Amino acid sequence: MTATHTTNPAHDFVDREPAHQITWVDPVTGAHGYLVVHTLVGGIATGGTRMRPGCTISEVGDLARGMATKTAAFGLPVGGAKGGVDFDPKDPRAFGVLTRFFTEMRPWLDGRWVTAEDLGVTQQLIDDVFAEVGLSQSFHAAISRSPQPEETLARVQAGLEVMTDDGYPLGDVIGGYGVAEACLGAAEGFGWAIPETTIAIQGVGTMGGGAAWYLHEAGARVTAVADARGTLCDPAGLDVPALLDLRDEYGEIDRTRVPAHVQQLPREAIVGIAADIFVPAAVSYAIREDNVDAVAARVVVEAANAATTWGAEDALVARGVVVVPDFIANAGAAAWAWWLLQGQVGCDPQDSFDRLSAEMRAKVAVLAERWICDRIPMRQSGFALASSNLHALEGAQIVIP
Repeated sequence: MTATHTTNPAHDFVDREPAHQITWVDPVTGAHGYLVVHTLVGGIATGGTRMRPGCTISEVGDLARGMATKTAAFGLPVGGAKGGVDFDPKDPRAFGVLTRFFTEMRPWLDGRWVTAEDLGVTQQLIDDVFAEVGLSQSFHAAISRSPQPEETLARVQAGLEVMTDDGYPLGDVIGGYGVAEACLGAAEGFGWAIPETTIAIQGVGTMGGGAAWYLHEAGARVTAVADARGTLCDPAGLDVPALLDLRDEYGEIDRTRVPAHVQQLPREAIVGIAADIFVPAAVSYAIREDNVDAVAARVVVEAANAATTWGAEDALVARGVVVVPDFIANAGAAAWAWWLLQGQVGCDPQDSFDRLSAEMRAKVAVLAERWICDRIPMRQSGFALASSNLHALEGAQIVIP
């Protein structure tokens, strides 16, 4: 698709005011919750819901903007939004807080906002809360637009229940697979042999753990991973499957069972690990102005939303460190969910893997070429792609078969 406008393509996502912002206060705990809808396409937006102590409306707004950019970059006929709750997901009251938040957001969830898992909130928790508030599934806002919603719901549920050959739910790993493909696409774009490419990953939850698994399967050398307890490092390459088996429900690795030869370093040490690719896959703003000088990787692939502050990214680019932006690298789960809703992928997991691999590697290849040839930062190239698609989608009607 080609753009028909001449304005700065970043304006569509950076300077544009959100379409809607809502702040909620829980009457029981006093926790604050937020919904930010950055763009609506065909009257609908999509974006996950996170829960963490300290979550702010500014953070949720940044994430909503990223989601809008993500859906546009992949040409998905849906806008971008995000939900967030300032509360500890480990607190036993978290289920009640999230239930009350979604109850308050019911008008949006009924027909305009499709949500899903995010930091601190699993898809199972989302589904349980939706059942509690009387909604069938977190894709309800889109499914309700189908002329045959019951059949569409059955088809989507069948897709969500698909298991990979490795025995994992496809929906749990497709996002991490997409990140791995972004890393492999970057390696290919810069002419690196995959077995010689070293990778450090911050976070071993759904996104980081999935990326680590598929990178290991592809033959890349994952030399360091970090969770909330610290950094584990082995320059020869970690036994990724064995470490992932040691995770608890919060994505933390049992240190009592880590092999003795694996170095155990402080949590923040992961930022400074020397590697070809660094994958921040945990919290937002992991790379900031106060720690950017420690980054020792040649490429940063943003698996977490808003993983790098813009000031830090400017500093990285000035040093020649390439940043594959979050709205490209971690778009796999969002793209797959929308393909599933539209009936473009089904119950054969390989079809989903093949489509995501082709689309992700093609986009990263284009961004890498523009960097190599013209030193255009990948975020700038990505904004141009997303802006072109967004304008082409204006006035689009959502078709859910």
